[in-house]
Amino acid sequence: MNRYLALTLSAVAGYLLGCISTGIIVSKTYARIDIRKYGSGNAGMTNVMRTIGWVPGALSFVGDMLKGLLAAFIGKWLAGETGMCVGGLAAIIGHDWPVFFGFKGGKGISTSFGFILASNWLIGVLLVPIQFAVLLSTGIMSLASIASSLGFFVLALVFHSSKTYVITAFIACALSIYCHRSNIVRLIQGKENKLDYKKITEKSKQFAYKFKMRKKDGQ
Repeated sequence: MNRYLALTLSAVAGYLLGCISTGIIVSKTYARIDIRKYGSGNAGMTNVMRTIGWVPGALSFVGDMLKGLLAAFIGKWLAGETGMCVGGLAAIIGHDWPVFFGFKGGKGISTSFGFILASNWLIGVLLVPIQFAVLLSTGIMSLASIASSLGFFVLALVFHSSKTYVITAFIACALSIYCHRSNIVRLIQGKENKLDYKKITEKSKQFAYKFKMRKKDGQ
């Protein structure tokens, strides 16, 4: 196959996979709401979790992560490492700006993690404690996500990755920071919200009960 065609197919496949917004699908199926009209208005895992609970949030994370994973594998199959990077970045862009949902999606963290696991699983494993260390010490998900994004770029350099991979890590990091720009402003102002675990648990029970009642009524 022609290399340019293979890279183009990697990009198209990655973007279309990224456009499958798990958070929107889960929120509409599970809670009968459009998650973009609630909370932060974001279609990512964190807003889903804050708004309708732990299980929907976990489902959103897994679905969005698999998009990045699959896009990277397809890209690698079509065009090697460059195709893998192109496919992974395209999936992140598709997640952030999905054509199927009015170009209003998430912030790309879960999808980026899927790409990282597919491209360099060791970096992915090392990013997990970074994410949780920041989250547990501050309670702020956006700060943890930004730290992980920066960590991805730094680890790509530390592991002496190829120039293509380092550039990809830089772009993924830049996309994450751009999508978190409003969070960064609130962090600077000291106004960024922390995760309220008790409230999330209450939301989980509330929407789980409603879902159970709908299933019972056959709706």
